[in-house]
Amino acid sequence: MKKTIPVLLSLVILLSFLVVACQSASPAPSSSSVKPSTAAAAPPAKTYKLTYNNFFPPTHLNSKLAEKWIAEIKAKTNGAVTFDYLPGASLTAANKVYDGVTTGISDIGFSVVAYTPGIFPATELIDLPHGYPTGYIATMVANDYYNQYKPAEFNKVHVFYFYATGPNVLFSTKKAVNKLEDVKGMVIRSTGIGAAIATSLGGTGYAAAQNEAYELMSKGVIDGSIAPREVLAGWKQAEVVKYVTECYDVGSVSNMYVVMNADKWNSLPADIQKVFTDVSQSYASYYGMVSSYYDKAGMDYFATQPGRQEINLSADEMGRWRAAVKPLVDKTIADIKAKGLPGDDYEKYINDRIKYWVGKAVSDADAAAWVKANLNP
Repeated sequence: MKKTIPVLLSLVILLSFLVVACQSASPAPSSSSVKPSTAAAAPPAKTYKLTYNNFFPPTHLNSKLAEKWIAEIKAKTNGAVTFDYLPGASLTAANKVYDGVTTGISDIGFSVVAYTPGIFPATELIDLPHGYPTGYIATMVANDYYNQYKPAEFNKVHVFYFYATGPNVLFSTKKAVNKLEDVKGMVIRSTGIGAAIATSLGGTGYAAAQNEAYELMSKGVIDGSIAPREVLAGWKQAEVVKYVTECYDVGSVSNMYVVMNADKWNSLPADIQKVFTDVSQSYASYYGMVSSYYDKAGMDYFATQPGRQEINLSADEMGRWRAAVKPLVDKTIADIKAKGLPGDDYEKYINDRIKYWVGKAVSDADAAAWVKANLNP
């Protein structure tokens, strides 16, 4: 028994020595090997703040879609790009947006080709009556057209994408327009091609942006407007418009652009430019769906107002309207050719792309479903 105690004591001492030795041999965990469960992304080395000037009011779906585009750019650049977003023409008037971009008042601008007549002669052809069935098709054709020809008139800016409304129709506030003679003497809000159509039909054009139309009609300054049906809801014009004449065969569209100052664009690094380009590729289709959605929503809202009337012209009467605007179409193409541009080729391409997209367009139902899921109208 006396020998057993020293032996046991020796074993305990030996085991203690081995444990300490093993612990000393094991490397301590380094800080690099310990990873938090949610690692924060490193802040960008350099940031770029851009001013985005948009003439649409903040409640309009085109503004909501612009905000969606902004959010994607910010997220995919890890915050390297931020925006000072100014909707409602709060920085410059709608017809000064393009000048504001080219002179550096804003970095990015969203406005309408027709608000600056003569600045975009090749692109103005898109606005002519071509029988666009829907706003989605008009939007896709407008983007295809720019990508095909890259007209020099946009060389001062970098183009992201275009948005085109559905075909314009005739609104009136005082009398129903059932035949061509009813247009005679009317003062009609219209811009660009729309103003020329108003004159061809016997009315008088009144140049004003859509954000002015409601007040002008409500005060009786003008008798109506040539515009897409979407503004009946988007700009609440159904509250003052009493009659909608569905003159689709002579319905031009309003083509719009989202562009960036060329110098500012060129100052961005290639990886940032790629993010802008990649994100923007989807937005032509997104805006097209908004366009188709709004036309239907506009007429639905119009129908909720008391005493409203939708007027569909007979085939014979519509033929008279087509004949009235044909000289305008012919003259526009001739003017484009006089500038040394291939007007006939442009016209053929537009008509061919309309036929192409007729078979591939998103349906109104699918467009509405996408808008409701993504923009919460």
